[in-house]
Amino acid sequence: MRLFHKRVRALLPLLTASFCILAAAAQASTLDKVKERGKLVCGVSSGILGFSIADDKGKWSGFDVDFCRAVASAIFGDPNKVDYVPVAADQRFEALKSDKFDLLSRNSTWAFSNEVEQGLVFAGVTYYDGQGFLVPKSRKVTSALELDGSKVCVKAGTTTEANVADFFKQNHMKFEPVRFELLPDLLKAYDGGKCDVISSDVSQLHANRLELKKPNDNIILADVISKEPLGPVVRQGDDQWLNIVKWVNFAMLNAEELGIASNNVEDAKKSQKPAVRRFVGAEGDIGKHLGLSSDWAVNIVKNVGNYGETLERNVGRKSKLGIARGLNQLWSMGGIQYAPPLR
Repeated sequence: MRLFHKRVRALLPLLTASFCILAAAAQASTLDKVKERGKLVCGVSSGILGFSIADDKGKWSGFDVDFCRAVASAIFGDPNKVDYVPVAADQRFEALKSDKFDLLSRNSTWAFSNEVEQGLVFAGVTYYDGQGFLVPKSRKVTSALELDGSKVCVKAGTTTEANVADFFKQNHMKFEPVRFELLPDLLKAYDGGKCDVISSDVSQLHANRLELKKPNDNIILADVISKEPLGPVVRQGDDQWLNIVKWVNFAMLNAEELGIASNNVEDAKKSQKPAVRRFVGAEGDIGKHLGLSSDWAVNIVKNVGNYGETLERNVGRKSKLGIARGLNQLWSMGGIQYAPPLR
């Protein structure tokens, strides 16, 4: 009997390991769930012009929205197979962990606290941003160093207030934070003089300024006080899904670098250049390794555009925001946007 018990105890670790392997195999991957559902569910901001905003008919548009459309294009070949879930800044990560959506594409900063402490994974940087300040022209302020004693409007649930606190402390200045859960309330307070300054990511300040009663009476200071690398976020534990989201971003960047755009992607299929042939699926088997079709990257560009097209359309010089590409220019053009090669 003792010998039997010893043998059972010896087998227990093996049996436990086998059970865990079988349990993991039985659990459907995110890609499987998305395919079975027939659409992607994407978490987005509740309304930031240029990034994610819905019109009066409920149609969503913006840079972050287009990334969701790109992921849907890679999976289904159809950019419209997406449901959008607007989520507040202070709820976004818990909502993702609670399976409320498959992917968070919502002006979120890749930071230690937002990734490691939250138990999530950022899939890259789609937009390099930085925090700045918006002030009334009437204050005749030209530098953030002149903001001592200001009441600063900030959005709750973000790293904005901490960045402001660091900036004012290191420059031996004082400030009073005025926190708001909802952006409309923040803008109303600023318009009503309840705070002197709005601090947020510079890209958002461009959008905020357009929503004020008198946009032209306000300016965005040149000072940038933080690094804000923004990108899509997924849950930990599903490497295949992480790779898909990550390489959708890289495919859009590679497309621009290769000169493949929505207006010439069909011609690209005839190219004899090895890098282009890999991109369009004529050589290699990149799609198969991701669990996607061979034309997954072509579908992204055909339906949404390459990185540059998407950026310019939503937030760039051709958009209402009119933001210069700056750091978000390709590395070969003086920026820092850079993607690993598709090979």
